[in-house]
Amino acid sequence: MVAVLEREFFVSEILGRKVFFRKERIGRLTDVVIVETGAFPEVSNFIVDRPFGYPSLLIPWSKIALISATEIIVDDSDVATYQAAPPEGSILLKDHVLDKKILDMDDHEVEIVYDVKLVLQNDKLYASEVDFSHNRLLRRLGLKKLANWLAEQNPGERSVSWIYVQPLPEKIGAFTGNVKLNVLKENIGDIHPVDLADILEELDQQQRLAVFHQLEPEHASDTLEEVEPRVQRELIEALDTKKAADLIDRMSHAQAADVLAALPADKADELLHLIDPETAPKVQQLIDQHDEHIGLYASDKFIKLPPITIARSVIDDYRHMARDKDVVMYVYVVDADGLLLGVVDIRELIVAGRDQTLAEIMAENVISLREDATLKDALDMFERYSFRALPILDQDEHIVGVVSFKDVRGITPRLN
Repeated sequence: MVAVLEREFFVSEILGRKVFFRKERIGRLTDVVIVETGAFPEVSNFIVDRPFGYPSLLIPWSKIALISATEIIVDDSDVATYQAAPPEGSILLKDHVLDKKILDMDDHEVEIVYDVKLVLQNDKLYASEVDFSHNRLLRRLGLKKLANWLAEQNPGERSVSWIYVQPLPEKIGAFTGNVKLNVLKENIGDIHPVDLADILEELDQQQRLAVFHQLEPEHASDTLEEVEPRVQRELIEALDTKKAADLIDRMSHAQAADVLAALPADKADELLHLIDPETAPKVQQLIDQHDEHIGLYASDKFIKLPPITIARSVIDDYRHMARDKDVVMYVYVVDADGLLLGVVDIRELIVAGRDQTLAEIMAENVISLREDATLKDALDMFERYSFRALPILDQDEHIVGVVSFKDVRGITPRLN
């Protein structure tokens, strides 16, 4: 069993790390070999360069005993056994993937791969995400302070799951081939709205509209929430008014208010008259007053499951569970009466043991809001804890709703 300090880390963070065969220092890690065995490629080997002209080593992942902040230890002493080059056709993360272009379905360049996230699960190491944030590039260049400062000024993740990466080209090499997003029209509905919003913003107008018109209404509505206001206006103007109203009707009150506030007043009024008559006054109230009561920003569309649920079953059925939900990044663990017992981040589910229950992996001390909380209370909690969503509980600790950060970000509460 390999021992690591973190279950998630980036390729750039371990490249160059010292490698020891038990107590003898042998060389440094220079690359990581992956094998595309499923949705997430599996790490098969580490490549270790040795000094003084000695041949490089190809170390199987199964022989790695420890990855610490400063060193990698191999559970063997026979160095000669591993003197080999990667087999022909091997995919090397540093040499073949880092700094390659990410292309969309029409070979339109979207971003550059600056790093790859690795995740340890059941003693196997997988490539889980490609990261195209400039912060990762700055970190690779040794400019950590600048990267941290920029991250504070522009928070948010800039990555895409490897699920959305097509099988890499057979002829990929250090200077050939590109990483390509799996956004073909027949499966574009599988892409998370946040990822799809990033792609739409990079496309030209005709490409953007062509992709958006391919989406099912619920997916289109979720994606519309995520794109920047300029793109929101463009997409709504290009839609039939009734269809635009239908998409807005599928949003939470806060999300609908956020989208309508970005539109010209006459267009927003036209859409308000077409959405659900019970919803329209609440949305208008949010647009006009930024009402302080947190209940207006809450959603009852979130994932809640009993504590005996097996973690792997949640992952296997996650796409179905998350459909039509406003909050999908957490699973709330409740008893038969709706009493909140704990919460599980979806990331924890990915690395959980196959047979673990939600009760075994959930965080029991849940940060929450009360029903009488205000917008300012919620914003203070988000700033303090950096959660992506907060549950709202009644006086008996039953969960009555969830408010997500994206629904309140950018809203300024009234001063008393």
